[in-house]
Amino acid sequence: MAVSKALMLIPRRTQLFAAYGRTLIVALAIAIAMLVAPRSYADSAAPETSAVGVHGMVVSESDDAAHAGVEILKHGGNAVDAALATELAVGVTNPAACGIGGGGFMLIYMAKAHHFYALDYRETAPLMARPDMYMRNGKPDEDLARDGILGVGVPGEIAGIDAALRRFGTMKFQQIAAPAEKLAADGYVASPHLAKEIEMLAPKLKLDPGLAQVFLKPDGSAHNAGDTIVAKNLAATLKGLGDNPVASFYHGEVAAALVEFMKAHGGLVSAADLANYRPDWRDPIHHRYEDYDVYAMPPPSSGGVVLEMLGALDSGHLAGLGVNSPPYLARLIEVMRQGFIDREQYADPAFVGVQIQKLLTDDNIQQLRERALHPKKSPPPAAAAHDHGTTNLLVADKDGNVVALTTTINTVFGAKMSVPALGLILNDEMDDFAVAPGVPNAYHLEGERANEVRGGKRPLSSMTPIIVTKNGAPVMTTGGSGGPTIISGVLQVTLNILAFHLDAGSAVAEPRIHEQAAPDVVIVEQAMPAATRSALEQMGYKLRVVPELGAVGAITIAPANFRGAADARKGGGAVGY
Repeated sequence: MAVSKALMLIPRRTQLFAAYGRTLIVALAIAIAMLVAPRSYADSAAPETSAVGVHGMVVSESDDAAHAGVEILKHGGNAVDAALATELAVGVTNPAACGIGGGGFMLIYMAKAHHFYALDYRETAPLMARPDMYMRNGKPDEDLARDGILGVGVPGEIAGIDAALRRFGTMKFQQIAAPAEKLAADGYVASPHLAKEIEMLAPKLKLDPGLAQVFLKPDGSAHNAGDTIVAKNLAATLKGLGDNPVASFYHGEVAAALVEFMKAHGGLVSAADLANYRPDWRDPIHHRYEDYDVYAMPPPSSGGVVLEMLGALDSGHLAGLGVNSPPYLARLIEVMRQGFIDREQYADPAFVGVQIQKLLTDDNIQQLRERALHPKKSPPPAAAAHDHGTTNLLVADKDGNVVALTTTINTVFGAKMSVPALGLILNDEMDDFAVAPGVPNAYHLEGERANEVRGGKRPLSSMTPIIVTKNGAPVMTTGGSGGPTIISGVLQVTLNILAFHLDAGSAVAEPRIHEQAAPDVVIVEQAMPAATRSALEQMGYKLRVVPELGAVGAITIAPANFRGAADARKGGGAVGY
């Protein structure tokens, strides 16, 4: 029994025993923190990207964070407790992609209730935001939404963690935050991926005192892979949130410091924005794929796009075509293209009537399927999308609970600004809105009016964690990072497991493609065999070869048999027990 549940059995009038219970909570938090030590990337304890577990599994884009989640499971926490601990820890160790200055989506399956839950804690536009806020001299300036104070949306991370913990968790906030606090205070080892991002952004990091202090050496050079990075101000902020983090972050000392910083730098996030922020519990969406039920996040997530694509490929006898064969990839390309066209109808459902059920009707999916059988010829050349920000994590526990969670500060290092006293990196989530119709964002996705800027609105997101069931029980979960390549990556890994029956590690490792309609070009990983690429070109497709496309993690689930895989493209770890 978790300690927090045990405390519920203690009579309130018995103060001595209550005090003893509080001592146990503190002791447990300390014990968990002590077990989480930074991993070295230069010794035999290097992270494993694939793992097998009997009692549970955690997959994360940070090996330290994955170990933090498993320690929570070992100390009596459930999948929700472990996922939230992993989320806080990965916000420390993968700070270029996520953190408490951002927000995300969480898909939860609770076995006892046999029910799915979808939590949207996406950032929102400040109340003072307006559709023309990025217009200058009659022209849209999309850079204003990408770097700097005007790109900052209202953070939802802490509110989302608190909401999930209170509804489904068994531990207190400081228990699940203990590993993250220790990693921030004592230091963590910079992964090769993080070191590359720091080096790439070093000129911009130098311009921000808080970012420079943490991520650059005293001489202004970038930290290398294997260096220890310390974030003491972030550790203090996490510790100061106590066990009622919303009170401090949205109404108390953290809120005051954040608002003061925004005012001093010309930002729009106000005290009212923070006080009014609420995470949204939404109804998950789902669709059949062969003998499976696939559950996903509704808009403003792109979960419906993945469901639509899977539906179009249902009963397609894909296994007979062969994984990553040219005929299979051609069908995949056409399905992706149409799915991204339909994605333009997606937006915050509080502001736009997204007809998600219409997009998932048999008639619409049949039309998409027919287009996929007649591949388009000679698409025009265009530039490629690029992998940006975001992180995904997955947890499955011994009781059958499953969590798929994707969180982000948007592009690498968000707005390239931080609140130094808090150690908090600010998001640039406003770039996920349509700066103006027809103007592409950082991911080369063009803006549409459905996704235009409005105060209090949540921007459309490519994040799409999914959980798959068969005969009512979860059999796999997956999710990814990398802007729009999340959608194509999650689709392909899911098919690799469900249609081609690959294990989690092999499914994640297979080379991938990406097609998002605009620009109309097929992006192909370098690892795709040359003969396959040549066959696609002979079909009339214009290809752009890139080293890698995003990162996707996966867990396959069977009784006492969990198999997890993190993506070696970005690093991280899979830890089972």
